[in-house]
Amino acid sequence: MTNVLFDAPGPVARRNSLIASIAGGIAILGGLVWIFFTLNAPRGDLPGYFDPSRWDIFADPTVWRYIFVAGVWGTLRAALTAAVFAVALGIVFSLLRSARTAWIRIPTAIVLEFVRGMPVLLMMLFILLVLNTGSFWAVVAALTLYNGALIGEALRAGLAALPRGQREAGLSLGMRPMQSKMLIEFPQAFRQMLPIIIAQLVVLLKDTSLGYIVGYVELLRVNMNQLASFYGNYYLFSFFVVTLVLYLAMNLSLSWFARWVARRTARRTGQKPPNPDEENEELLMGVAKANAESRQMGQGSI
Repeated sequence: MTNVLFDAPGPVARRNSLIASIAGGIAILGGLVWIFFTLNAPRGDLPGYFDPSRWDIFADPTVWRYIFVAGVWGTLRAALTAAVFAVALGIVFSLLRSARTAWIRIPTAIVLEFVRGMPVLLMMLFILLVLNTGSFWAVVAALTLYNGALIGEALRAGLAALPRGQREAGLSLGMRPMQSKMLIEFPQAFRQMLPIIIAQLVVLLKDTSLGYIVGYVELLRVNMNQLASFYGNYYLFSFFVVTLVLYLAMNLSLSWFARWVARRTARRTGQKPPNPDEENEELLMGVAKANAESRQMGQGSI
């Protein structure tokens, strides 16, 4: 495919790009080495952060058992529960938001804008303090509402991006508009937006760490509060590194799964796999198109 935005780089540009890449890599490597030696430097009578005495507690299987049973499982339990409800709620929001009837579409749009504009932590605190649901359901309900609204907008963008002939083909077969949307249009939109939905679930998984504020026992609270308090601040940095590595492992695994689904979906549909860096831009363009069509339908109905 020919690039129409800029010409292909010549030999000089490629050489300059290679030199800049090498220089940047050396600078990053130097920065990492400086950070390592700075953190490993002794602090008065205490050894550096990478001293073996600060990591000896991880030789105890009981520590790892508590980290995984209480911390990792608590994070995954809240994330999996919220993900199922968020996808289901997103489907409902997308159908209501794309309805032709104004008295259904407009209130749904108001609810979506309200939910998307409210911080997730504020929703958790409101649900916990006002509804008295407990910390687990406060985390799950807040993540469900927020991510369900975003998934609903993604699915609506997928519906708006479908060719008009898909709907006309369903109507020509004698289907009602809702039948055509559910049996023909929505499965295609869901398949096209599946990589973006999974990418949003990565954000949902990371946002479970906000449960630390409302007292939910998850990975961050187990490592940085309970275990660090039990073993003392001497091991605080060690628990921080372990928490970071575990979060990265879970999030990168889910991100890899999103890219795999994108490539598999592209092979089935015969399209080019989407670039993960362009997913947010494509989503915004789809939402803008959906908003324009919604305004046109609203003007026509009025």
